[in-house]
Amino acid sequence: MHTNGPRDAEVHWENVYRTKASDSVSWHREHLETSLALLEQAGLSSDSRIIDVGGGASTLVDDLLARGVNQVTVLDLSLAALDIARARLGPRARTVQWMAGDVTSLALPDGEYSHWHDRAVLHFLTRQEQVAAYVRQATHALVVGGHAIIGGFAPDGPVRCSGLDVARRSAQDVARLLGRGFKLLDCRRELHRTPDGNEQAFEYALLQRTG
Repeated sequence: MHTNGPRDAEVHWENVYRTKASDSVSWHREHLETSLALLEQAGLSSDSRIIDVGGGASTLVDDLLARGVNQVTVLDLSLAALDIARARLGPRARTVQWMAGDVTSLALPDGEYSHWHDRAVLHFLTRQEQVAAYVRQATHALVVGGHAIIGGFAPDGPVRCSGLDVARRSAQDVARLLGRGFKLLDCRRELHRTPDGNEQAFEYALLQRTG
């Protein structure tokens, strides 16, 4: 994330989730319809092993559990965000693996996941070394043949989010960043309406890890 370092990013997001209601932040969405559609397109099943990168307080985990997906990992920098999701899920939270840390540096298991989902994490990575670390992590953690669903602000989307600069990218831009080990299968555009009523243009890439 575009801060001075991982610790600054952690402090930023802890402050966001400790001072604002999770359903009032600009990126809040009751259900991540586009993400779910792309996950289903990518063969979502009860056997899927999914990591939701930057999942935080998102309701994607609720909808995955409701679909019978029982191997879900939620990763976020903010413990406060993860606590919100855990409290919301109640006893069901025990079936989820919760990970607090920076996706660019956290130790992730090799080839563990069949699906890598990221809504609005990569777009905070604006420096080349951050992007390179992210790509290494996704390549390492995702099984060959697995799928990545990565969404962020489209080229005509906002230039900042939560007071931080972002990198606006098309699905083709994302595919180029991930490199030859991934194949772009599909792309989706979404006009997200914030809780304040503003529209933000998102673009999603569906990719398959080929090698």
